[in-house]
Amino acid sequence: MVQPTAVTHGWPDDPVPLAPETAPVPEYTSGSLGDLLPTLVAGQDVPGFEARIAELAPADRNCVFLIDGLGWEQIKAHPDEAPYLTSLLGTSRGGTGRPVTAGFPATTATSLASVGTGLHPGTHGLPGYTVRNPETGELMNQLRWKPWTAPHVWQPYPTVFQHAHEAGIHTAQVSSPIFEQTPLTKVALSGGTFHGRLSGEERMDFAAEQLAAGDRSLVYTYYSELDGAGHRFGIDSDAWRGQLMFVDRLVQRLAEQLPPRSALYVTADHGMVDIPFDEQHRIDFDEDWELRAGVALLGGEGRARHVYAVPGAEADVLTCWREVVGEQFWVASRDEAIDLGWFGAEVDERVYGRIGDVIAAAHDDVAITASVNEPNESAMVGMHGSMTPAEQLVPLLEVRS
Repeated sequence: MVQPTAVTHGWPDDPVPLAPETAPVPEYTSGSLGDLLPTLVAGQDVPGFEARIAELAPADRNCVFLIDGLGWEQIKAHPDEAPYLTSLLGTSRGGTGRPVTAGFPATTATSLASVGTGLHPGTHGLPGYTVRNPETGELMNQLRWKPWTAPHVWQPYPTVFQHAHEAGIHTAQVSSPIFEQTPLTKVALSGGTFHGRLSGEERMDFAAEQLAAGDRSLVYTYYSELDGAGHRFGIDSDAWRGQLMFVDRLVQRLAEQLPPRSALYVTADHGMVDIPFDEQHRIDFDEDWELRAGVALLGGEGRARHVYAVPGAEADVLTCWREVVGEQFWVASRDEAIDLGWFGAEVDERVYGRIGDVIAAAHDDVAITASVNEPNESAMVGMHGSMTPAEQLVPLLEVRS
């Protein structure tokens, strides 16, 4: 294990200069996505786990509803579209609401692995949207799992769901049927029984049934379309707001069906920011000779880049990236990011080479796109990945019966 120095930061007041140590490190071990399931199953007496989020009281039946792309700040900014979710931000309806941090980078593959394993990115080994496979030298897309890599070699740790199932907890995942056989589901969310349901309403109803199916239950359900609307149209669009209204009704539908002795936790994998389409806000790596100099591979995504240097050029690439984008991005070397705890309390040796020689995390409303090599990602309106509050803070909303 590579051991980082423990560092705790608040949100920086002065964005210049953007020294790596001013980045707001996620609240690993006490207030991040990876701390939720271990806390819940500790309250269900599953061996080997302890509560990490102190204010969550035990419940016999726990349900986690993860809404892809729903940041804490986005809920607060849309009380009219999300009246039920807004009501859960405080202490009404028998529950409490608070933000937790997604983890770095704030992206779906990384966050789902953190949720399901209870581990942090440096340990579970999915530290970005695309990262280099040290065994092959190729970029691997960890969301789409391309090129193919043996799932349980890439992520060998058991999930919290598997531990709970083995301990006699009724354990189930209720999601779209298309996710049942994906490698990401196998390494991050497997354990117990997967139930495919097409519509959001069907998932809410069946999740409630699965909660009631055991004296002790752990149920996970998921909705992705809000994130899709944000990527395509932005979070300042009617399409996104319409999805938020639908999500609000889904949460209320599930909450009103909770069986006795249940706790529902509504959370997300990341928030989102809209990036304007101009040269000031979108820096095209494929057209920028300075950023390309000495770079063998560009990984990650627009707001959280893993930069892999040509051997021997690591120091030059770091210096160049700091000079070119250092006032808009926190730019760190691999070892600096690890020492500062960006990827969690420790980094497995197998994960070390997956992390970029240089990591660039956006502070401003900017992105480093790649118009030639990443045309689809470069066309997105809404983006995420970095450590700003709009991306990093996700809800942890509770309803109890």
